[in-house]
Amino acid sequence: MSARSIGADVDSVGRRDRPLAVTVDGTSVAGVHGQTLATVLLADGRSHWRTGPDGGSRGVFCGIGVCFDCVATVNGIPDVRLCRRPAQDGDRVTTQNRSAAQ
Repeated sequence: MSARSIGADVDSVGRRDRPLAVTVDGTSVAGVHGQTLATVLLADGRSHWRTGPDGGSRGVFCGIGVCFDCVATVNGIPDVRLCRRPAQDGDRVTTQNRSAAQ
């Protein structure tokens, strides 16, 4: 997945993106309908949103929902795979921390 976003004014395909906004740890993040939550976060420059038991940062690894590295809490539901979850306007994403040092 790429963090590069193409604006509608320079898109040769001529899409007409419909904007949306999600909240990540209390911060509003812009996206467009059709993106997964992982792509919204990647386009915002975020490379990780979970801390593993060993303290390591986790984000998108496989990008197809097999590895579970990209999980976060969405609208109060923990362990949602962000690479598989279509973004919806108003979603609330909370990063997860499973670090042993917690």
